[in-house]
Amino acid sequence: MKPSKTRYAALALALVAACAGDVLIRDTRQLMSEGRTDEALASLEKAMREDPQNHGYRSEYFRLRDFAVAQWLVQADALRTAVQFEPAEELYRRVLKYDAASSRATQGLAQTDLDKRHRGLVAEAEKLVKVEKYRDARELLATVLAENPVQREARQLQRLIEERTTKPAIALLQLRSSVTKPISLELKDVPLRTVFDVIARAANLNFLFDKDVRADQRTTIVVRDAQVEDVIKLILATNQLEQKVLNETTALIYPNTPQKLREYQDLVVKSFYVANADVRQTANLIRTILKTRDIFIDEKLNLLVMKDTPNAIRLAEKLIAAQDIAEPEVMLEVEVLEVGYNKLMALGIQFPGSAAVSLVGGATAAGGTGTPGVVTLPELRSRNEELVRLTFTDPLFLLSLRQTDSRTNVLANPRIRVRNKEKAKIHIGDRVPVITTTSAVSGGFVSQSVSYLDVGLQLEVEPLIYLEDDVGIKIGLEVSSITNTIPQPGGGLVYQIGTRKTNTVLRLRDGETQILAGLITDQDQRNATRVPGIGELPVLGRLFSSTNDTITKTEIVLLITPRLMRTIARPDARTVEFAAGTEASSSGGPLGGTASPSSFAPIQPQPGPALSPAPAALPGAALPGGTIVPFGGVQPQ
Repeated sequence: MKPSKTRYAALALALVAACAGDVLIRDTRQLMSEGRTDEALASLEKAMREDPQNHGYRSEYFRLRDFAVAQWLVQADALRTAVQFEPAEELYRRVLKYDAASSRATQGLAQTDLDKRHRGLVAEAEKLVKVEKYRDARELLATVLAENPVQREARQLQRLIEERTTKPAIALLQLRSSVTKPISLELKDVPLRTVFDVIARAANLNFLFDKDVRADQRTTIVVRDAQVEDVIKLILATNQLEQKVLNETTALIYPNTPQKLREYQDLVVKSFYVANADVRQTANLIRTILKTRDIFIDEKLNLLVMKDTPNAIRLAEKLIAAQDIAEPEVMLEVEVLEVGYNKLMALGIQFPGSAAVSLVGGATAAGGTGTPGVVTLPELRSRNEELVRLTFTDPLFLLSLRQTDSRTNVLANPRIRVRNKEKAKIHIGDRVPVITTTSAVSGGFVSQSVSYLDVGLQLEVEPLIYLEDDVGIKIGLEVSSITNTIPQPGGGLVYQIGTRKTNTVLRLRDGETQILAGLITDQDQRNATRVPGIGELPVLGRLFSSTNDTITKTEIVLLITPRLMRTIARPDARTVEFAAGTEASSSGGPLGGTASPSSFAPIQPQPGPALSPAPAALPGAALPGGTIVPFGGVQPQ
């Protein structure tokens, strides 16, 4: 007896322990579902220490730990990629707390420290670039790119330094005069070369002439208080000449003809990688504005290659910078609410709709069944009770006491991110198959095809983003449902679709919510069944009538809120407006315009041999700093 009692006690203890283990595992899973992972793992660790032989605790602990570690690693990697280093480090350390041998967490921590150091170096390099210390900034970036060649910010900053420090293929040289003050010049009907000789002696410049410039060409020029550069431009423009600057003090003068332009104008080939604009539209823009013919485009790389003069290349850079702007994007927060109300009331007593009395006779044998409407004369004389049959509709009486109230609230809350002037579509519902049967005229060949009909909620939006951060939205909303199914003789089905549709165009501010409502369906159906005559009495008629009332009402409400993710970045004033030369040439600015210091900067004369005196016929060549006057020598300023 004692051994059996001991055995029963051990069995009872085992059952109690198993129940307790199941409760603990269920509680830890509940904690995991609530996001309290640390508490769940701590509870299982404590249970494992108290009962090391319980394999259920061990397997559950390792299962939950591996699941949590995998989630933490994914979250930590995402945070590190989003440059949120502190939360990422916290998750990596939490992984190492439960799994010290995790190589992924160890590498993640090391990579996070490396990313933080790299971002610090890139920030220092950005400060150096702002003060134009490009060499020091390049050394810092070289350290970063040597350890991480794909560091995005470092590569972008390195590209910026290269663009600022790389010299152009052909330098745009400008003449630099030794005259710092405006000059006045009055020469009438004198040889052209004599005019340039006077300017050369006064401004310490050198002029060379092409062989096709006529030696006997004469000109007249009268200017007051003009810069030397403007005087040279004016002389060239009025005599159909052009210049090629060889260095800061020497220029070659040649006729402004297409043949000479091809001989003397330097050409540059430059490649533009267009980031946002359509490369075909960009090429058309350059062809239209600059009249450039030598253009090649590669649509796969969004690359544009052009060959033209250095001035045309500079103008093309400004045109592309003004057009190559990122497309604005908007996030549309849409809430679609369908509110439905249905009320049904059935009340009253339903009486039989018909009653029939028929005679059944003509039985040929004893116990046989007679024929309705047939009675023999002996049967009529006998007046048997089986001759008369009463027939009523089933059920005989029906008492209806039913009331049903129902409300439906269907909510869809999609969020759509769409580019400017692009269409976005949403369909929430079903695709109903429609089978079409086609048969030959002779009837020997039959084929079937299946097409699908979209039923449910269909929303189509097209945003238009304005410069003032307003968003215009073209909205098309359609809500449809199957209201009836009609069988066909051949076995197919035809669906009757009920639809509500609206289209509108509106303009909203960023973050403004617009409510579109009024798509209402209201149906009120009332049916009554009464006993003729009695059922129409005021009070007593309720006992001899039955009513069935149905009220159905649905409404569609649309709420839409635009939130700008990227706005239109308008270029600065220097990019949208700049000088483009003349219709015949884009080599310089407007005639008579003030020369900027960057394009025509005077230099101080260097000590050297004295200039040879001016020709006796024209003693108007003045010393530097004076004013040239005809036949009067030098007029001091």
